[in-house]
Amino acid sequence: MAFSFNFDVEVETAPPLLSAAEEKPKLEKEVLQEDENNEAGKHQDSRMETGVKKAKEHIPPQDCEHLLENTVTETFSLGTLPPIHYLNESVLEQTASERADREMILSQNIGSHSDLISGVYEGGLRIWECTIDLLEHLESAGETFSGKRVLDLGCGAGLLGILALKRGAKEVHFQDYNSTVIEELTLPNVMLNCDDDDDDEEGDSDSAASKKKKSPELPPQAGLAKCRFFSGDWTSFLPLVLSSEPPPQYDLIFTSETIYNTAYYPSLHEVFLQLLAPAGLVYLATKAHYFGVGGGLHLFESFVEQKDVFNIKSLKEVEEGLKRHVVALSFKKRD
Repeated sequence: MAFSFNFDVEVETAPPLLSAAEEKPKLEKEVLQEDENNEAGKHQDSRMETGVKKAKEHIPPQDCEHLLENTVTETFSLGTLPPIHYLNESVLEQTASERADREMILSQNIGSHSDLISGVYEGGLRIWECTIDLLEHLESAGETFSGKRVLDLGCGAGLLGILALKRGAKEVHFQDYNSTVIEELTLPNVMLNCDDDDDDEEGDSDSAASKKKKSPELPPQAGLAKCRFFSGDWTSFLPLVLSSEPPPQYDLIFTSETIYNTAYYPSLHEVFLQLLAPAGLVYLATKAHYFGVGGGLHLFESFVEQKDVFNIKSLKEVEEGLKRHVVALSFKKRD
């Protein structure tokens, strides 16, 4: 969608007088806008002071119906995978003015025509190519999820975690940098996929494609009870999640398009080190190189090798367009 700004120079005239009935809603709107701007300023000031975006856990509301109002859904289908439903990104952005957006990332993303605003918005509203690559690998490899604890790190729309949830994972945690992404995209997407009639847990003989899609029953507490939702920088996310009793150990960690900035490698590696179960796997989907920001698979592999904690194994290469990879990390065995 193209955007343009037209500026007309007009002769300054006195504003028309408003009646008391007209003035009140006008003042209320101005106060509300000022409060929203102040709140966004607080978020930005907090990041400037600490250099870290404070993590928080998002508790799903008891009444979830409003999260799916004025939305348009799409469905991702692939081979034997159950269908995964998700909100249309364009409609989400176009209805930004109707949504809670204390970080102002919906409006800033539209205004900047950018998929990334460093330190403000880290790309969570878009479903990236590497996420699809990883879903394709999971389908072809027949990865199992039943009874496993799963972390979808840098989750965005949450498709990877939702797949695990629909395939019988015991617990699925979702994390994204932006709270707006979690509240306005990830959580609604999980709700869309919590319909029991649409599940395809391992061991079911029926194909998900043969099942009739029904409207999800709201609130889908059974599915949400298996999930936790977090936002914030990885540096602050790690101590927050480790404060749980007992601290989680994930059998699987999914992360896609998260190694584009080399400055993030230490905190990302520490998350893997602290949260991956001893026999667990990290699935990482990435481009070979991220032009303009400097990261990429080769630099991350070098960083991992220097740390000497994880083995890294290539699982899939995609040659179309900019070269992309899916790799797996696992703990090295020590004598």
